[in-house]
Amino acid sequence: MAETVQYEWTLLRAGRFLLDGGGMFGIIPRSVWSRSIETDERNRIELSHNALLLRGGGRTILIEAGTGDKLDPKMSEIFGLDGRTIEHAVQDAGVDPGDVNLAVVSHLHFDHAGGLTRRARAGETPDWVAGKGQASGDQNEICFTFPNAEIVSQKQEWVDAIANDAVMTRTYYRDHLLPLELPLLGERPRLRLVESPIPFPHDQRPHRSDLPTSPVRNRRTEIAPGLFVFLVPGHTWGQQAVMFEDTEGRKIVFTPDVMPTHHHIGKAYSLGYDVEPYTSMLSKQWLLTEAADAGWHLVLDHEPGDAVYKVHRGDRGWFDLESTGLTGCNW
Repeated sequence: MAETVQYEWTLLRAGRFLLDGGGMFGIIPRSVWSRSIETDERNRIELSHNALLLRGGGRTILIEAGTGDKLDPKMSEIFGLDGRTIEHAVQDAGVDPGDVNLAVVSHLHFDHAGGLTRRARAGETPDWVAGKGQASGDQNEICFTFPNAEIVSQKQEWVDAIANDAVMTRTYYRDHLLPLELPLLGERPRLRLVESPIPFPHDQRPHRSDLPTSPVRNRRTEIAPGLFVFLVPGHTWGQQAVMFEDTEGRKIVFTPDVMPTHHHIGKAYSLGYDVEPYTSMLSKQWLLTEAADAGWHLVLDHEPGDAVYKVHRGDRGWFDLESTGLTGCNW
């Protein structure tokens, strides 16, 4: 019989993040989205680097890693970084970064995977040194933030990241990616690439109201006992969500940039950075359908306020979100 694990978990806040409001809402006019969300004088909206820390089955698991500390001062100011990183968040949760043995990222954009590595500090021997043109900031000596963690990504995401196939030219940084090719102690691979089934066949062009014929339970990949990933394409082709059951029996799904904040509940509310906005719209529809029918709790990856929501079918043929106020379970 397969091992069944329920997880303790806590929500981590790995620092502030500011992005252009227009970029965050794509085709939705400013006159619409600005009714419910404020911008600063540079049209930026406030976001959060959200992550989860899990314990169960003898494992300490991190979901998502934020931007980290490697961007140079100019880029850090543009994105409104406040100096807090995933390392600080994990330590504040009472966990030594060296005790994390599995890290899962939804995708490999800098604001989700950058925190897997950090700047080397005075007196440290770097784990990796950036070559010419490989550094995302003003320092080329890099250390692993979680030196003992195996890292899980979708294979499609890794291939696209290495090829820099993205709408933005500066979102897949070499010093965020290439160190992950180095092995763990004992020469075990640090990077584990999985290939979860796609929601729709490549030769099918779904209509805007179509749902996948196969439910998520048949398309997910178990990466640790009771911990699953499944593809949610659109923002990137290899973007994945992460699912587990907590010690109270709730199904928790860490939701990536298909719906980064509660303001993105609308069907067409996609990011200007999406590689395929139409696919994002379809992914959001089936994700919300499954969440409403199965009673999932969604953890939104960039929500600066209450980050955990339940989904209900609305009276206008779409969905409503209900904030749960949850920030963890038995941590």
